Amino acid sequence: MWRREGSILKSRIVTWEPSEEFVRNNHVINTPLQTMYIMADLGPYGKLGYKKYEHVLCTLKVDSNGVITVKPDFTGLKGPYRIETEGEKQELWKYTIDNVSSLTQPEEEEREQRVFKDLYGRHKEYLSSLVGTDFEMTAPGALRLFVNGEVVSAQGYEYDNLYVHFFVELPTTNWSSPAFQQLSGITQTCATKSLGMDKVAYFSYPFTFEASFLHEDESADALPEWPVLYCEVLSLDFWQRYRVEGYGAVVLPATPGSHTLTVSTWRPMELGTVAELRRFFIGGSLELEDLSYVRIPGTFKGERLSRFGFRTETTGSVTFRLHCLQQSRAFMESSFLRKRMQSVLDRLEGFSQQSSVHSVLEAFRRARRRMQEARESLPQDLVSPSGTMAS
Repeated sequence: MWRREGSILKSRIVTWEPSEEFVRNNHVINTPLQTMYIMADLGPYGKLGYKKYEHVLCTLKVDSNGVITVKPDFTGLKGPYRIETEGEKQELWKYTIDNVSSLTQPEEEEREQRVFKDLYGRHKEYLSSLVGTDFEMTAPGALRLFVNGEVVSAQGYEYDNLYVHFFVELPTTNWSSPAFQQLSGITQTCATKSLGMDKVAYFSYPFTFEASFLHEDESADALPEWPVLYCEVLSLDFWQRYRVEGYGAVVLPATPGSHTLTVSTWRPMELGTVAELRRFFIGGSLELEDLSYVRIPGTFKGERLSRFGFRTETTGSVTFRLHCLQQSRAFMESSFLRKRMQSVLDRLEGFSQQSSVHSVLEAFRRARRRMQEARESLPQDLVSPSGTMAS
């Protein structure tokens, strides 16, 4: 309902005195009810039939689904209900409500169960007709990933009035997302509250995205990559100037289900007090031109990425809650294809752990290469088994 005051159109959100037509038109659920009242005329002798002496003892309601509602409830062990009359002579009446229906026979119970089973079957068919049979399936050999996420909180930062900018980076090979899909977002600005020794900002900001992985070459030796979630925490001052509070990144979970991830963050820093004074009074601070520099930039093509001389400071952390769903034809097809897709999932899951063991593998390769070089530099008579036997 709308009303006009002057030249401003305003909305009347609350209707204090709704009419019956208004109530009937604005309530979606309108189950037909049949109501019966059990009443008692408690008037004195000679004054029966007056409305003021009538009292409702019990209300029975039956809806179209066959549900019977009794109010007040059956007495049971609670004791009788009480009614006190008013007038020249006050009287106290006590009454009970009991279920005196006879117990059903086994044949009647069996017939009732058949009726309910038929009713539920018809209802199931009705719901199936509403859903239809055109269930959207993935392409053969593809894996679809659905993520319903939430930016829960940020804690441990220096300044107040925080907000988080985040985005999901898909690997350039074998991964894709719908054209309409938005892979980034910004939370609202949230004031912090003290929780122990830390200041915590609770965002509860929901987001969702969808991505697809198409495994084309099963014989490829390289581990397939998994999407990465980047986040940037910023703060606003009184003059609406922002400061960078921290950068962070985490590989999305490769297993379906609910996951709670805490992303530790850091920020670039300059030496000296002048930079901190500028950060406090003016709001300026060092920023990353490319947020993917938090891990390995997408534009990097070399073998080794050096960050020597890049000064950083550890800051707070951001908590994400992710609900991951995976869809693939292999989950419902033959055992051979299921095992094939399972190998893909195992390899994908192995990539989520690759970042932690990458340095160990790289050190092992370097050691093996040095050992091979040292072996090649030795005289052949010391290396070959035949030379050893001859000596």
